[in-house]
Amino acid sequence: MAMVPAANLVITKNPAMLKILERAQTIAKSEAAVLLIGETGVGKELFAEFIHCASPRSEKPIVKLGLAALPRELLESELFGHEKGAYTSASNLRNGLFELANGGSIFLDDIDDLPIELQPKLLRVLEAHELWHLGGAAPIRVDVRLITATKADLRDLANRGSFRADLYYRVNEVPIEIPPLRQRADDIPCLAAHFLKSFTNGRKVVFAEDALHALVAYSWPGNIRELRSVMRRISLFAEANVVLHEQDLPPEIKSSTPLAHLARGCTQCLVNEGMSMEETVSCVEATLLRYALERAGGNHTQAARLLKMNPSTFRDKLKKHSVR
Repeated sequence: MAMVPAANLVITKNPAMLKILERAQTIAKSEAAVLLIGETGVGKELFAEFIHCASPRSEKPIVKLGLAALPRELLESELFGHEKGAYTSASNLRNGLFELANGGSIFLDDIDDLPIELQPKLLRVLEAHELWHLGGAAPIRVDVRLITATKADLRDLANRGSFRADLYYRVNEVPIEIPPLRQRADDIPCLAAHFLKSFTNGRKVVFAEDALHALVAYSWPGNIRELRSVMRRISLFAEANVVLHEQDLPPEIKSSTPLAHLARGCTQCLVNEGMSMEETVSCVEATLLRYALERAGGNHTQAARLLKMNPSTFRDKLKKHSVR
């Protein structure tokens, strides 16, 4: 399967991701509010841009704000605007981001960080399509498509009372869950090559097979953001026309092998003294099979390659250990 740049924004060849992008493209044509769910660094902002670019609103602006980045006392003015004299330092009229996005889309990252006292104001914008400036005397009509993102479980926050249930149902009209990079390992080589090329300014720098194995085996806790950062760091020291090997990678990536993962994660067979040799070997095999499948996003061929195993042998072992 070829690498697919979706609207030149989301680069993937992973089958699950391609299905998600296809779904996002269908959703983009509607006016439904979209909630992007995923770990930090998985590319939620790129997905928001993708949805906006594929929508009928693409000729209008998309305005983006990370709610965790602003102090609470500034958020209301930033989102909804204020009148001159609304508070001590309000020396001029200021339009909020919803007004700037009028006719287009607004992307609110970390919606789980929206203060509870501002949540009714956001709900009013979504329900009535109008907002009030701080210090304003009349409502202002706005027409905006809302895209939000969360790293937390909003339903759980709503159940605990820290996120309004009515707002949760409104922003969660169409949820899209973006898998972490460790679950789509087949994207790592093409993403690494893409970022490396963008940072090397025309210098030809490529990865050897052992380096690619190490990149794919690493868990990438910071997801695509971490991968991009690592490629930038590598590009700073890479000479032109060089082939990079595993030894050229950062230390945390070089040590991330299947056996290293086993030593860190297989707490059962390595500490249970009551297990027989046969049971221990079976436990180790099953753990490594599950690890490889997770890292390869369910792709059997890629998982077998991670374990340096023949694909047919890999499939036989999956059947033997009832690993799916």
